Amino acid sequence: MNSVLNCERVVRTFVEYFEQLDHRRITGSSLLPPPGDSVLFTTSGMHPLTPHLEGRPHPLGRRLVNVQRCLRTTDLEEVGDNTHLTVFEMLGTWSLGDYTGSHSLRWGHGLLVDGFGIDPGLLYATVFGGDERSGPDVESLRTWQEIGVPVELTGEENWWSNGPTGPCGPDSEIFVWTGEGPPRSTPTRDGRWVEVWNHVMMRHRCGEDGTLDSLPQRNVDTGLGLERLVAVLQGKPSVFDTDLFEPWMRTVPPLWDLDLRSLRLVCDHLRSGIVVVGDGVLPSNTGRGYVLRRLVRRVLTSLWRADPSRTIGDLPEELFGHTLDHFGQQGPSGRIRDVLLDEERRFTQLLERGRRVLSRPRFCGPLGEDDFDYLHDTHGLPRDLALGLRADLHG
Repeated sequence: MNSVLNCERVVRTFVEYFEQLDHRRITGSSLLPPPGDSVLFTTSGMHPLTPHLEGRPHPLGRRLVNVQRCLRTTDLEEVGDNTHLTVFEMLGTWSLGDYTGSHSLRWGHGLLVDGFGIDPGLLYATVFGGDERSGPDVESLRTWQEIGVPVELTGEENWWSNGPTGPCGPDSEIFVWTGEGPPRSTPTRDGRWVEVWNHVMMRHRCGEDGTLDSLPQRNVDTGLGLERLVAVLQGKPSVFDTDLFEPWMRTVPPLWDLDLRSLRLVCDHLRSGIVVVGDGVLPSNTGRGYVLRRLVRRVLTSLWRADPSRTIGDLPEELFGHTLDHFGQQGPSGRIRDVLLDEERRFTQLLERGRRVLSRPRFCGPLGEDDFDYLHDTHGLPRDLALGLRADLHG
């Protein structure tokens, strides 16, 4: 591996590049969103900045840069492929009513080509082509044409919103070709184009009725996925093959014999669980705690599929320390291990109880809604778990 391209150097290059362009670095917050935010976890770098995107002055000015850890459950079923992770880091920049989207795209292109050494012939951009509510993003299209980057016009794929209401606007995504030979086709038609950077021209607010109003200021919000960028720069086929996951992919396979997708899922979910607990979340049946509980249960289901004797306790201390250090989290790793092991014991007890309950004659036939309600309310068995246990018992 070329040390110039390791994760730490990538972050430093990114931040210093924008600091030279008068951006001030702000501290990335935890996975827990600010009070009043309706989401369970921070899913993008813009979440903590929403009031400032809507017009409130930021104490550090109108040009900002940061590194923000995020968690998304919408892609949970995709984890195990080459690019998706549960907890990841987003490199972000913001113009709070300052420079234009054209400036942002030009600077982004300059960093990728001159800062990171990506061949400009391997870049492609997508731009919002317009719909019934808003016209095409002419400024971004013209900018890419002037730079010489090919463009694909799309529809809703290049419209960014933070939910059904709130700040929104057209975005332009930058893709890097990772296939063999010269680039082929376009980003929406060939999966070998990997999206690395999204530039959102956040100009509008979507109301309850779906209408668009202008924000008090025209913002630019960009997000550059650290793990995907590192994989591209290191020439790796997946994020799991980068230095970010090196300790995990070196240490876990000798412990547990797993197929590749299961190995990636186990590494991702355990790493994510460590980060979530490190940010103060404990397992529970609702909210953030249930997301953590679900991650642990998915890990254990994968581990026990071939060997019920496997335990999270097998995990070496190195992986806890490496994860906490990388994300800049404080606190003893032993406490986090204890939280995960306690959840493992709870899941073991739940499975034992569930098997006994589902062995009763009343559950030999198809399960109805009343059965699912009873199993959940009385015995704490969610529908998916009940179906899995019943399949194991009755074939």
